[in-house]
Amino acid sequence: MRALSQRTVAVERHSSAPVEAVWDLVSRASTWSQWAPFRTAALESEGDPAPDGVGAVRRFGTGPRISRERVVAFEAPHHLGYELLSGLPVRSYRSDIRLRPGAVGGTDISWRSTFETPRVGTGWFWHRFVTFTLRTFSARLARAAASGSGPGPA
Repeated sequence: MRALSQRTVAVERHSSAPVEAVWDLVSRASTWSQWAPFRTAALESEGDPAPDGVGAVRRFGTGPRISRERVVAFEAPHHLGYELLSGLPVRSYRSDIRLRPGAVGGTDISWRSTFETPRVGTGWFWHRFVTFTLRTFSARLARAAASGSGPGPA
């Protein structure tokens, strides 16, 4: 077994939208295809509170490649945590998205991921990939919430 390296990626973003509008988009699997570059965004199984809470298994994909995630933290409207079940060749992947009111209004979005990769080989690539992904997703989430393109209350 190869030695693993713990990696962390943290991205901060601001949206002019209120916390509840950002939460509405990020907390429901079915809304991710409205702002993230996914063709598939759905629940495989429900969690508590239903449908998207703790224990929910979510499926996201851009074509033939699908990732599966389990929600491990659901503290409306401020914290969503999930662990990757499949879809990337990394281990122990966890993301936490935290939302808090901005100092001048709107929402400050913090998206932090930790994961393990081999110490040698492709670890650098997956660190860059996750960094690019979180930057892209957080920017798209902030814009979608600010433009009011969300689905409205559940």
